[in-house]
Order: sequence, then C-alpha cells, then structure tokens
Amino acid sequence: MRYYIVAGEASGDLHGANLMKALKSLDTKAEFRFFGGDLMQAQGGTLVKHYADMAFMGFLEVLMNLRTVLKNIAFCKQDVLTYQPDVLILVDFPGFNLKIAEFAKKHNIKVCYYISPKVWAWNQKRVLKIKKVVDKMFCILPFEVDFYKEWGMEVDYVGNPLLDAIAAFTPQDDFLKAYNLGDKKIIALLPGSRKQELQYLLPDMLAVADKLPEYQFVIAGAPSFNQAHYDNFLNGRHIPVVFGATYDLLHHAHAALVTSGTATLETALFKVPEVVLYKGGKISIAIARMLVKIRFISLVNLIMDKEVVKELIQEDCNAEQILKELKPLLEGDKRTLQLQQYQLLADKMGLPGASEKTAKLVYKYLNG
Repeated sequence: MRYYIVAGEASGDLHGANLMKALKSLDTKAEFRFFGGDLMQAQGGTLVKHYADMAFMGFLEVLMNLRTVLKNIAFCKQDVLTYQPDVLILVDFPGFNLKIAEFAKKHNIKVCYYISPKVWAWNQKRVLKIKKVVDKMFCILPFEVDFYKEWGMEVDYVGNPLLDAIAAFTPQDDFLKAYNLGDKKIIALLPGSRKQELQYLLPDMLAVADKLPEYQFVIAGAPSFNQAHYDNFLNGRHIPVVFGATYDLLHHAHAALVTSGTATLETALFKVPEVVLYKGGKISIAIARMLVKIRFISLVNLIMDKEVVKELIQEDCNAEQILKELKPLLEGDKRTLQLQQYQLLADKMGLPGASEKTAKLVYKYLNG
C-alpha cells in the first residue's frame, strides 16, 4: 500500500514514526511519502517537507505567516494528488490537515485521521465538517469518544501513543556523563519546539534558573533548532542543551518547567513534578480566550478533569510566579500529592499499543 502521512509538529513526527513502524510490520511492501520530521524519516520513505518549516503558534502568528501557510497547503494538495496514495493519514495539526482532508475527499482518496483535532475545545461545529471529509477517526483521549457520539459520529479509541514511545524508551547509561552533569538534582526545561515558544518562555525559565543555583537546569533542545538558537537566550549561562534525549532528561529530572502541549503529559508519565507554562502574542491570547471553552490547557488536567499541575498562562507566566509554584514541588507534601495524582493518571491512561491498534484498523479498513 502507498501511504501519505501529514504531521506538522514535533509530537506528530513522533507519533507518525511509531505508526509507520507498526504499519510496516503488517504491510511489508508499505511505501511512505510524508510531511514530518527526523523520526519519520528514520522509518524510511520520502520526506517531502520538514515540520520545522510549517509550525506557527497562535492566531496572529499564523496570519503573519499566512502566505507561507497557504503555499504549504497548496503544495501538499498537489503532491498528494500526484502521488495518488491508497490512503491519506493525517496526524493532529488540524488547521492544516482538515483542508488537506477536504481536498483529498473531493478526489476520492481515503482519509484516516490519527489524533483527533481538539474540536471539543472550541468551534465544536467543526465536527460536522469532519464527518464529511474523514472516513476513519482514531482518538487518543478517552473522553473524545463520547464527545463525537453526541455529534452522531462513531470513532475508534486507540489509547495514547505516548505510552508506546515511553514503553520503547531505554535510558542511556552514560547520559549524565555525556553532558557533564554533576550530583546536583536536575530541573528540566522544556520550552517547546516553535520559535515563538522559545521567545516567549525561555527567558522566564532561565530567570528562574538564576534563582536556584543549588539545582542544575538542563534544556531539552528541539530537533528544529541548533545550539546557536539557545545561545541567543543563554547569555553566557552554563546551562546544557540536550538534543534527541528528552526522555533521558525526564528520566533523571527531579522537577520540570514545561510549555503547554504534549510534553506536559510526557513529563507526568515520567513521574516528574511540573509547572505548565503558556505565553503568546497578546492578540492571539485574547482571541483564544474568547473562543476556547475548556477549563484547562494541559493534557494532564484535561484527562484528570481537575487541576493536578499548575498552569501559568500569559500575565501569570512570569519568573516570580513560576518560582513560587516550582519551589513546593521540589520537596514536601505538594510534591508527594502531585506524584500520587500522576499514578492515578497512569492508571486512567491504560496500557501501550496505540500505534499497533491504529495500524491494524487502517490496514483492515484498506483491505476490508
């Protein structure tokens, strides 16, 4: 079978790669063409465009880069049409992927969607469009099944692919030595994979590091950046940046400061106490606050349906407030309580196997 996969962010690259691996075990002659990243490329096939050239954060930022976004959409449509895949598999990234789904459906290309757009958060009527342009939807959050059912759409719950990635992780024996990390407890900084995230969040994270010299702070470097990107913010600080070793960092971390996104759930599943941060352009945040209809922004809190991790958003996201929330997580009752909640979260998430389950459902659909 010929598979065309579109992933537009670092998390999509991870989940897309695991899905490709699972599909190859079922379909030994599988051919892949894709928008994605280094992890998907490592599985073989043809990388058409890297997600580093596609990911823009926030309403205003998308508008400012609209020409690039539209150019990428047009290019993707033409490339899908030229390739004529047996199936188009879209991974999250809804602003882009729903347009590709609509186009593919018009040209009688089968459309599977892996990791549902967060339509439950805002503009829920988008489900009506999804019903028309997506043949099979595979959800990774338990509450999404009931949400879609309310809109008259049957979807498959496959579990969460992060569990697959974490289950497959093997710690590096020499991680601490490789980065010259000493005996001080580590606080991991996960500032995200977009340029805007670094600009808005990394300075505050580093300001917190200045206040806690008894800990060693380590930055999880995104594959879309190099050391020079981080040096622009470090201003001579001796804070290591680790690339391609985020799970090793979390494995050794005592606590973490994490940009809202998939990484908040990964951090929790590694049982690392965390504070969740989010900051963006003022206009984008103002628009989001008018549109978004959810109580929380982090996956940890959304899945648990209560505040397990503290979320500091926009004006609350400053070095002073971050430090205030981080300190109680370093030792004491608040740390113990969050770790207990993490265990309940892990129980709720279930077992690994999302990639394999999704691959089997896609393969069954194509061969049914």
